[in-house]
Amino acid sequence: MKQRTFRLSAAAVAAALLFPAGMSSTVRPGPAMAPVRASQGMVASAHSLATRAGVDILRKGGNAFDAAVTVASVLNVVEPMMSGIGGYGTILVYSARERRVRYLDSSGKIPAAVDSDVFRPPTPGYLDNRRGPKAVSTPGNVNAWESMSKTYGKLTWSDLFSAAIELAEGGFELESGAAASLGNAFDDFPPHARSVFGRGGQPLRTGERLIQKDLARTLRLIARQGARAVYGGEIGRAIDAAMEAAGGFLSIEDLKNDKAEWWAPIHITYRDCEVYTASPPATAFPSLIRLGLMSRFDTRRLGHNSAAYLHRFAEATKHAFWCRLAYAGDPEINPPPLERLLSEGYWKAQAQKIRPDAASAFVPPEVIIKQGVNTTHFVVADRWGNIVSATQTLGNAFGSRIMPEGTGIWLNNSLAYCTFEPKGNPMDAHAGLRKLSGDCPTIIFRQGRPWAALGTPGGHTIGQTVPQMVMNLVDFGMDIQAAIAAPRISFREPDWLAVEGGIPAGVTAELSRLGHSIREVRGLGNAHGLTITYDRDGRPRLFEGGADPRGQGLAAGY
Repeated sequence: MKQRTFRLSAAAVAAALLFPAGMSSTVRPGPAMAPVRASQGMVASAHSLATRAGVDILRKGGNAFDAAVTVASVLNVVEPMMSGIGGYGTILVYSARERRVRYLDSSGKIPAAVDSDVFRPPTPGYLDNRRGPKAVSTPGNVNAWESMSKTYGKLTWSDLFSAAIELAEGGFELESGAAASLGNAFDDFPPHARSVFGRGGQPLRTGERLIQKDLARTLRLIARQGARAVYGGEIGRAIDAAMEAAGGFLSIEDLKNDKAEWWAPIHITYRDCEVYTASPPATAFPSLIRLGLMSRFDTRRLGHNSAAYLHRFAEATKHAFWCRLAYAGDPEINPPPLERLLSEGYWKAQAQKIRPDAASAFVPPEVIIKQGVNTTHFVVADRWGNIVSATQTLGNAFGSRIMPEGTGIWLNNSLAYCTFEPKGNPMDAHAGLRKLSGDCPTIIFRQGRPWAALGTPGGHTIGQTVPQMVMNLVDFGMDIQAAIAAPRISFREPDWLAVEGGIPAGVTAELSRLGHSIREVRGLGNAHGLTITYDRDGRPRLFEGGADPRGQGLAAGY
């Protein structure tokens, strides 16, 4: 299996024909689905061009960290509505040399000048403020890419951007999902952005070529000058000018003060595995609470996606959702009580409160969180055993819809995903403090070695989708493609259960009888993942990758 291999799983082939990237659709997985296999490395991302660029880096001798920078930069070009230089995210890595998992936070800090009252009534236009320039927070992605490259990369920094620059300069054909997202947002674009993303005053359509000359120039500056081009250099000055003109809070001082932060991850034992994810300031800990509660039940006996199984997961996920609302906070100011929340005793006590015959009412701690789906997740693993699992976003599609002229960069609207009521709650927009991201990149260890890496976009559904995929792998023995494709559920505020169409009607009816308020949805998330098998000497010998049939992504290796 040493020849170059680029192929889409059966599920992803069907998805590429039917479902827009980044948009949901009814998923009814079939038995023909299979993971992609390779012997030297694996990449899975939401766009085939990004995946292929990442594999090319691996083939050139780069490692997973090099490939991750390339994948992220290409996604900026080919999924401009989802992530990029003006965005933020959460990265979980495994260094084979150090034999440890680390969390790299690229979410940045909330601008020092933010006044959170502008996002609440009675401020006139407070809802518009949550979407536009005032909602722009410090973009941390490029600092994180550079930190990952300097700490662990093998190849020259400038070489990691060649694919992105070529695609931005020469263009590529729009897929249906990107075209649909572009069509929905086009009227909000500034004139200079409309000239790039449209033709004759109309948005580009599926199959038409998107050329982004300004973005190519920006990428060249970053390739030549490094992250300083954004954090105080020419690009930073353009961002500062655009923010001042639009009345935003973000300033060049916020950019200069930004830095990528490395944190120790959090983890729990689930069955015979160790499950790692991002620690605070990310709010991924509810994912581990859900797994902890489910560890108190015999899930195999209950049966995959049976009413009894999904009922218990729904009850567990409601409690974990409550915990996020109640306890999320900056680890240096108001850290969550993880020692208690991630303990066997706590799981046992809370699991005993779950009634097998009736749903409980959800009573939130007076805080409601929002949902966002315009995010991307990718995974990379190399032949040395290094792994990157990364979630990156702009917030809403095309973020704040602000593109500093001449840069080709869309700026995020990160602050839209703060929680503004009641004032001063832990997830309010606290000036100068860390942004609390809801991303949940995950790495699973089995028999002492990293075995699986996965993640998904989806706002507050992220921390519910990831545990379901983990249980699919660990409890039900699915391969990575089947674990990703299997139908899902998700609790949503104020108190109802989103159920994908692939859940059998009889199961849905039983959940309703138990007292759950059911709404069928077209899809939850757009996950990507991989697994690794090792030889007797502990060297990776087989990689399997999966791409979500809910999107148009690609898993590929060589």
